[in-house]
Amino acid sequence: MKKIIVILLLIIVIIGGFFAYNFYNKIYNKNVIETTYLHIPTNANFDTVSSLISPYIKNKKSFAWVAKKKNYPNKIRAGKFKISEGMSNEVLVNHLRGGKAETIKLTFNNQDTFEKLAGRIGIQIEADSLSILNAMKEATFLKENNFLNATALAMYIPNSYEFYWNTSAEKFRNKMLIEYKKYWNASRINKAKNQNLTPIQVATLASIVQKETATITERPKVAGLYLNRLKDFWPLQADPTIIYAVKQKEGQDFEIKRVLNKDLSIDSPYNTYTNFGLPPGPISMPDISSIEAVLNPASHKYYYMCASVENIGQHEFAKTLSQHNSNARKYQNWINKQGIKR
Repeated sequence: MKKIIVILLLIIVIIGGFFAYNFYNKIYNKNVIETTYLHIPTNANFDTVSSLISPYIKNKKSFAWVAKKKNYPNKIRAGKFKISEGMSNEVLVNHLRGGKAETIKLTFNNQDTFEKLAGRIGIQIEADSLSILNAMKEATFLKENNFLNATALAMYIPNSYEFYWNTSAEKFRNKMLIEYKKYWNASRINKAKNQNLTPIQVATLASIVQKETATITERPKVAGLYLNRLKDFWPLQADPTIIYAVKQKEGQDFEIKRVLNKDLSIDSPYNTYTNFGLPPGPISMPDISSIEAVLNPASHKYYYMCASVENIGQHEFAKTLSQHNSNARKYQNWINKQGIKR
């Protein structure tokens, strides 16, 4: 009888050990086979998470078992999560349930339109480009924050920003407003006032400077020239605004390398040949170097400039019309030789 009891106890121990070992393995054994990032969408269910994580774990069933024991299917969080090789199901599920989500460095450079900006942002965060575009153009938001359709692009300052991947379109827009206000601190606002400009007007002039020259070191000089014209009540006569007006009229984006005489009479509030002062808003999104050029312009007496034929990408500056006409003839002869008609 004693032998039977011992044997039964031994069987129970063996069976118990087997289940304990199996239980332990499910929870604590290494299951993640590759370090990667999971992008878990908003409102994802457990099937979605399982599908996303499946290529990176050895045992899908043990992951599901531990996840259900920890009630993870009812506590799924959206976001970008780093999972590391060697993680056990215990560590993995705890991380997905309550660990820190990864942030992304969202970057955009100067974009010409809201559509282009929305497209650029839409490939970096969960929100799609259409929802981002709608959020940026929302009439109530613009009115509450003193923006117009023509000026709202100035709110987005090209740079790198930290976001969570699952940021919504509205949260992206709202953070950009915070960053805009942060950028326009008291010091920059005072510098704008010294030029008799508002931050929006600075961005508008900066967008012209941006389009006028790609040479960053030349931008303060170009900004100084346009400010000279504004202060002396001259029309800006900025070719980039004419190009913008032509594209608006045509309703399409295409490359214009040469402004024609007929373009200078186009009926548009962006025509700075026929209208005095600044256009209604930015013609593109200026980057920080262009904004800073307007806030910290070079001091000089130049009123004219023309693209240089000797230093491509830069300009020849002049104080008098006769000097400018001489520079302009050189450029016109050069561009004719290049066969550029538009």
